[in-house]
Amino acid sequence: MTSAQDQSTSSATLSRRRRSQAERRDESERLLVEATLKVVAERGVSAATFEEIGKEAGLSRGLVTQRFGSKHGLIEAVIAYLHNKREAIMQAERIDQMPVFDAVARYIDAHLRAQAEEQDGPAYFMLLAATVADATALRELFAASHERVRVRLRALLKHGQTRGEIRRDINPDACALTIGSLLLGASIQLLVNPSTNLKPIRAEAISILRRALVAP
Repeated sequence: MTSAQDQSTSSATLSRRRRSQAERRDESERLLVEATLKVVAERGVSAATFEEIGKEAGLSRGLVTQRFGSKHGLIEAVIAYLHNKREAIMQAERIDQMPVFDAVARYIDAHLRAQAEEQDGPAYFMLLAATVADATALRELFAASHERVRVRLRALLKHGQTRGEIRRDINPDACALTIGSLLLGASIQLLVNPSTNLKPIRAEAISILRRALVAP
C-alpha cells in the first residue's frame, strides 16, 4: 500500500471514530434528557437530581454534569429537545403547506394533545412552574422558549394575511401571544387538575379563533 493510500485509510478510520464518538455523545444526551422528563413527570421536579436522572437513563451521575455542566445546561437541552421534537412533527405533517388557519389549528391541537397524552408536555410545565416559583435565572430559558412559539405563530398569521386567508385588521404579534397564552393557561390547568378534559377546550379554542381570525 502506498503512502497516499495509508494516509487515506487513516483519515477514513479517524473520521469514522469521530463520527462514532459524536453519535455516542448525542445518544447519551438524548437518554439523559428523556430520563429528566420521565423523572419530572412521574416523581416531580424535586426528584430530578443528577443522580436520579443518571440512574433512570442507565448512565452515571457524573455524565449528567459532564454533558450539561449545570442545571441551566440541562434545562436548556430539555427545551431544545422538545422544540426540535415538535418541529419535526410539524414538518412531517407539512404544516407550512396547509391553509394558514388549518396550520394554526393543527399547532394548537398538537400542543394540547401532547399535554393530555404524553409525559413530555406536563414535565415541561412542571419545570416551568418550579422555575417561576423560585424566581431563578432559568426563567430566561422559558421566556426564550415561549418567544420561539410566538414568532412561529406570528409568521403563520402574517403569511395568512398576505394570502388573504387571515383578516388584515388583526395584530398578528398580539394574536400570536394570545394563542400562546391560551396554550400556557390550558397546560397549567391540567397540572392543577389532572382530570381536566382538554378535548372540548381544544375544540372550543379552535372554533373561537376561527371566527376571530379567518377572513370572510
